[in-house]
Amino acid sequence: MQNKAERIKIVLKSGKEQSLHRFHPWVFSGAIKKMYGTPAEGDLVDVYDNKDTFLAVGHYQPSSIAVRILSFVQETPDIDFFRNKIKRAIDFRRAIGIIDNPAINVFRLVHGEGDGLPGLIVDFYNGIAVMQMHSIGFYRIRKEIASILSELLDNRIIAVYDKSEGTIPHMSGITATNEFLFGNSGPVIVTENGYKFKIDWTTGQKTGFFIDQRENRKLLEKYTDGRTVLNMFGYTGGFSVYAMKNAAVVHTVDSSFPAVELTNENINLNYGDDKRHESFQLDAFEYMNHIKDKYDLIILDPPAFAKHNNVLANALQGYKRLNLKAIEQISPGGIIFTFSCSQVVTRENFRKSVFAAAANTGRSVRILHQMSQPPDHPVNIYHPESEYLKGLVIYVE
Repeated sequence: MQNKAERIKIVLKSGKEQSLHRFHPWVFSGAIKKMYGTPAEGDLVDVYDNKDTFLAVGHYQPSSIAVRILSFVQETPDIDFFRNKIKRAIDFRRAIGIIDNPAINVFRLVHGEGDGLPGLIVDFYNGIAVMQMHSIGFYRIRKEIASILSELLDNRIIAVYDKSEGTIPHMSGITATNEFLFGNSGPVIVTENGYKFKIDWTTGQKTGFFIDQRENRKLLEKYTDGRTVLNMFGYTGGFSVYAMKNAAVVHTVDSSFPAVELTNENINLNYGDDKRHESFQLDAFEYMNHIKDKYDLIILDPPAFAKHNNVLANALQGYKRLNLKAIEQISPGGIIFTFSCSQVVTRENFRKSVFAAAANTGRSVRILHQMSQPPDHPVNIYHPESEYLKGLVIYVE
């Protein structure tokens, strides 16, 4: 861990310090005027304005986001610093009733910028902490972070798994290997609002489960009574499991065979061999070409259509096309739960895409709810980009 004397100084161009005065946790490469040395990826660096006034300290990486800010105070982010930050993240989740909640043992424990730890994600699955590092700075100290988690969570944790193989920046040249850093475990069964799900973090997307849809799944449950439900891009079948409580029929569609198998396993875990549910391994757009008036509730929860601004326009067209198809095909009086998890797609952009889709169909459409991520995925008020999940519930006549 570098002390202040070892840290390279980065000076920003005149006027580019304003975002840091507003506590935004990123420094973009185009804002940098000069670096006094050549930092290695993951090094701690000090950021100064053009008048040589200290602004912040953070992890350096040679990319568009050049510095991820850890502190706006002139201090050394050492192990005690990270222990305190993680403790605050844990205390926050205890304060909002997530930790030690008998109905929920699956939640996000650390949410990057939302917890002042940009580049670090930690999810908790009934005793297993699954970490993903999105920066070399955190990857370097992954074992220390695992020790901190096991210390602070005490008897609640039996293993820490590092799943950073697919999230470490490719330019770093580091080959990450997914592995247990503490303890060991196979797949576990978690409980979310009383429903059970099998989680396999080694093979699943992200850290194994879309925890961020917990409250939106609970909302869905209220609208499924007697309805014929279609869950597109079903993945683990989270929405399908909630829908099955009251729906007449639930169909889950995903192009991935393992996802379809996992959906069936989760349905069986909660309902046994219930004939109301059926899964299909098919392309979403192809399936939706042939469902006119077949469903009166459709869930659209696709993977991120855009991860970078340079493909934003194409992503917005993708959301428009998907929602257009659903609005066209759903039966009168139908309800659509539609989402975007693309960080670069703003709430307003997404709403405009759904508006354009609705306008093209000519059907009457009302917004019932506007949705986001749950509080264990906190949005840093100084970092609007941390509000990545956007959703609408719409009623179609």
